[in-house]
Amino acid sequence: MRDSDSSLQYVEIARAESERGELVLRERRSEGAPSVLELRANGVFVMDTLETSTERALASAALELVEDPRAVVVAGLGLGYTMHEVLADSRVEKCAVVEIEHALVDWMRGGTIPHGPALLADQRVTVVVADVAVALAEARPASYDLILLDVDNGPGYLVHEENAALYRAPFLAAGRAALRPGGVLVIWSAAESPDLARALTEVFGTCEERPHPVRLQDRDETYWLYVARV
Repeated sequence: MRDSDSSLQYVEIARAESERGELVLRERRSEGAPSVLELRANGVFVMDTLETSTERALASAALELVEDPRAVVVAGLGLGYTMHEVLADSRVEKCAVVEIEHALVDWMRGGTIPHGPALLADQRVTVVVADVAVALAEARPASYDLILLDVDNGPGYLVHEENAALYRAPFLAAGRAALRPGGVLVIWSAAESPDLARALTEVFGTCEERPHPVRLQDRDETYWLYVARV
């Protein structure tokens, strides 16, 4: 497939179907530029390998909030960049990555996503193929120091409508129960969300809304970190 820009070409690398719809991994090629992997869910852009600063920023900013992040949950595998940043922190002893799409995990493990096998070879990583709501509900109480929620770009930009439940009190309470004293839940959002701030305050008693400037393809944007502490 070619874009209206005749130099831009899209090549499908992998495709999978689940009860949530269609997941597509494709390569974006342009003359004179490195190729870029792009992930789409039901035709909606999720992320690519060209602009990874927001995924990395989520992890690095969240890790700074915890004195001793030995055990970390990353909710949402994506193309692995949040996980990669978490693993770069030598304090992390365990990183549990929860991903609902089995095909995406297979693409990472099998090398369809080329950098996947090296990342998943890290002995600190455990990949859980599950709905994160179920995974946290079943987690042992007080077993994690940090939970990073990067399933969507916040409650206003859902990949699947069912994900709306992840920003409401019952799920947030499960996250709180899984955190150790001093633990932190961090949710990444592309826009301010007063409803999310209220839900976090209801469950944790407090919520910090932290603006986080990012540079996306030569433009300045402000994303938000929603932080709740045990």
